Amino acid sequence: MLKVIISVICLLAIAVAAMAVKIIVVKDGRFPQTHISANKAMKQKGIGCVQSQDRQEQLQNNNRINVKQL
Repeated sequence: MLKVIISVICLLAIAVAAMAVKIIVVKDGRFPQTHISANKAMKQKGIGCVQSQDRQEQLQNNNRINVKQL
């Protein structure tokens, strides 16, 4: 059982190190932004995060639905 736990910890350490190779090797390296609002092509098309767009629409909407009254 102890061999399995140690093996899993070693494999996880190797996986984390492999993911961080770009950050360690490349000067000013960092993980890529995966959030849709950070994507330049989506910004040009006016597409953003669904949650952000929903929040903006709710703020602009004067006839808000009050969930407590439903």
